[in-house]
Amino acid sequence: MRLGPGAFAASCVAIEVLGVAIFLRGFFPASVRSASPTGRLAEPAAPEPLAGASSNWTKLPLPLFSKTVIVLIDALRDDFVFGSKGARYMPFTTYLMGKGPSHSFVAEAKPPTVTMPRIKALMTGSLPGFVDIIRNLNSPALQEDNVIRQAKAAGKRMIFYGDETWVKLFPKHFVEYDGTTSFFVSDYTEVDSNVTRHLEKVLKRGDWDMLILHYLGLDHIGHISGPDSPLIGYKLREMDGILMKIYTALLTKERETLSPNLLVLCGDHGMSETGSHGAASAEEVRTPLVLVSSAFERKPDPGFEQFVMAERLHGNWVKLHLEEDRSGALLNLGTKVARQYLGALKTLSLALSMHVAQYDIYSMAVGTIVVLEALTLLLLSTPQVLHRRAELEVPLSPPVFSLLFYLVFLVLSAIHVVVCTSAESSCYFCSLPWLAAGGVMVLVSALLCVIASALARMVMDSTLLWKSAAHPCSGWSEVGLLLLLGTVGHVLSLGASSFVEEEHQTWYFLVSTLCLALSQETCRSYFLGHNNELPHCFHTEPGTVGATSVHQDCFACEAPKAGQMDKAPCPSGTHRGHARWAVLAGPWLVLACCRLLRFLNHTGVQGAHRPDLGHWLTSTSHKMELSCLAALSLLVIFMLAQRGCSPVSKVALALGLVGVFCYRASIGNLLFPWQPANRGISKGILEARFVYVFVLGILFTGTKDLLKSQVIATDFKVKTVGLWELYSGLVLLAALLLRPHNLPVLAFSLLIQTIMTKFIWKPLRHDVAEITVMHYWFGQAFFYFQGNSNNIATIDVSAGFVGLDTYMEIPATFLTVFGTYVGPVLWAGHLAHFLSAEANSDSAMGRACFCYALICSAPVAAYIILVTSLRYHLFIWSVFSPKLLYEGMHLLITAALCVLFTATSQTSHTRAWMKTGAGNQ
Repeated sequence: MRLGPGAFAASCVAIEVLGVAIFLRGFFPASVRSASPTGRLAEPAAPEPLAGASSNWTKLPLPLFSKTVIVLIDALRDDFVFGSKGARYMPFTTYLMGKGPSHSFVAEAKPPTVTMPRIKALMTGSLPGFVDIIRNLNSPALQEDNVIRQAKAAGKRMIFYGDETWVKLFPKHFVEYDGTTSFFVSDYTEVDSNVTRHLEKVLKRGDWDMLILHYLGLDHIGHISGPDSPLIGYKLREMDGILMKIYTALLTKERETLSPNLLVLCGDHGMSETGSHGAASAEEVRTPLVLVSSAFERKPDPGFEQFVMAERLHGNWVKLHLEEDRSGALLNLGTKVARQYLGALKTLSLALSMHVAQYDIYSMAVGTIVVLEALTLLLLSTPQVLHRRAELEVPLSPPVFSLLFYLVFLVLSAIHVVVCTSAESSCYFCSLPWLAAGGVMVLVSALLCVIASALARMVMDSTLLWKSAAHPCSGWSEVGLLLLLGTVGHVLSLGASSFVEEEHQTWYFLVSTLCLALSQETCRSYFLGHNNELPHCFHTEPGTVGATSVHQDCFACEAPKAGQMDKAPCPSGTHRGHARWAVLAGPWLVLACCRLLRFLNHTGVQGAHRPDLGHWLTSTSHKMELSCLAALSLLVIFMLAQRGCSPVSKVALALGLVGVFCYRASIGNLLFPWQPANRGISKGILEARFVYVFVLGILFTGTKDLLKSQVIATDFKVKTVGLWELYSGLVLLAALLLRPHNLPVLAFSLLIQTIMTKFIWKPLRHDVAEITVMHYWFGQAFFYFQGNSNNIATIDVSAGFVGLDTYMEIPATFLTVFGTYVGPVLWAGHLAHFLSAEANSDSAMGRACFCYALICSAPVAAYIILVTSLRYHLFIWSVFSPKLLYEGMHLLITAALCVLFTATSQTSHTRAWMKTGAGNQ
């Protein structure tokens, strides 16, 4: 079976996506639920408890509280209550904690610090699984034992107002409820007003036992403008007034019932310095827990007395130490105390590690095997791609491996039966229908047989292969060697948690080193020629990548020698001198741009808290400077993006970029020169949708040109224009979704692409593989330039709601993903356009797709092996697991990009076939 390199690579990446999905389902395990002590088998879900049902206890204990009100404020950081902001904006709550009948604590949430897992933790008392971060968008009903279920079983009448996640987790548990949408982050007023509007009537009634209020406005403000926004104080003051109203009403009820009530103030998670959450920073995990009740009058608590006894015992050791007791009593007492502490900690740590979650090793193993098999196929096919094979020979002939295939399939089926019938815990792969599980086993068997056949063919053809590889220009260039070693080094660096946390530093180093290597290459090429003549000329012939022949059999060929320059006449002396210096300055300009971008957004763990240019620009006192910078960036974006567009698309692009500025001004991020600073703000729905119209128009125009180039045997420039218009449409969408202070990142991205295209890739005659790897490197660097990291908290979820007046899951997910991966997507799109600008772009596009798939697949395969071996590591959930999710999503995006590359190269195949047919006629 023969496949083009692009189609083969796209198929392998699609298989890897399947393998990663199976691995993720096994790696992110479901939480351990409370099991019945009478047996190991899981029991069916208990029926809904009936209100007033009698208990099997002979005598019920008297309740400690008559009524309970739980006020959960989403993203309530501990310093919002206990710090200076609490004292300033929440004076009543501060009074209760200082002099009132209350107990105050700092609660520490465990990652992932998102709403649904934290609600489960609060109500069940257990640590939720990391997979709940994915289920956060659509929460299933909670099946494990929890406070809400027990309260209903005891006949308690519960009322809920707030985040609709509670209604999904606990259906049919509340006698009255009103849910609000939690994902529409642009709204921070109505979402809380819809909760507060019920308080007046409910607090006067007596037909309830528990009232739960979940306020979302504070969290939404954080996502929009961060924890230092003036809106934070306004919202905290509003919450303080609500707490006063509830506490006063409960005191009134106590005088009537003569029994104490309980008011609970808590948060589900905190808020990072950028306003997001999801990771394990101190700001995200530390939340206040305040219990207020007349029963908590200032009096000793028995738990506190036990703590005092422990302090006294510890004090004995301290006293002996201060008295400089040289006897063995001090050493013996200290050793005993240390042994007790360490033993307790070790036991607790082991128990938590084993019982918090159960890994699905079988599903993880199946997913890993599928990924490794696909990567092995890519590696075995690399020699054919490097030797410019137009099509790859994939050995799928049944006579070659039919016996091996059936043997492997039978062995895998037997293993599947044994594992699924003997497993003590649930297994996702075992829960699949036999048809689906059998399909995966058929795929694994077929891939194994294809690998065996490919290896056998390589051994048989090794002599011919190495003979054909003998070429005077077959050596690696210095830049090519740097790209290989840098890519491999990055994969190896993922084995250390510090390198994962600070991965941006790896890409910054690699990109900077690449610029220096390119500078050395330009100097050697342009100053070692004979008689100061340019060894390279700006001359493009049919079938070249810029000035690079697609039929080269090496990564970097030597410069033309004296006597060969007549093949491509050089420009005049003046123009040649200007061109020479422009090429020499190109790498240094790129290096300077990258250095400037590093000042914009500090990311990672070590530098995220440091002040940067982005924080300075987003402060309220520098809104005018931000507005001027955003306007300048949009102008640069238009000048660089409109070059390859049709006249209609140029107009649409210009109007769309004006609409971007208007949208940001309408929501209060930017200012018009004539606009007063205290002007009211809106949600910008109309302005954003105005931009979406032009985005869709440009994308439609580009798609039309691509289809035209595929159906009609037209000039290849039609396809080039179509790809550039698709690219320009994505640029316009990125400008709309990125926050204003990140618009320079988009402008610099276009500028660097222009410099690299005109002054580096074309003059220096780089190979397709080198150009592809460079695009990948810069795409990864720009992923971090815009402020991203391997931390869930840096995801800008507000991008998913630009132009939406209500929560829609699919559009919001797409916009959030695109807003996060703007850098890799735009650089891959530029690669497709750059290679399509050549007459023989079909071969180049296929090889580029293959190289891109290979360099994206290698980190994924290595990383899933790494996290499997480190699944009990201390930082598995806070460092390695978020990175695994990022890698999985990046692989999915790579699969989509490979499909685009393949479809584009198919356009060239169609055109070549039609031309051949016409010539035969």
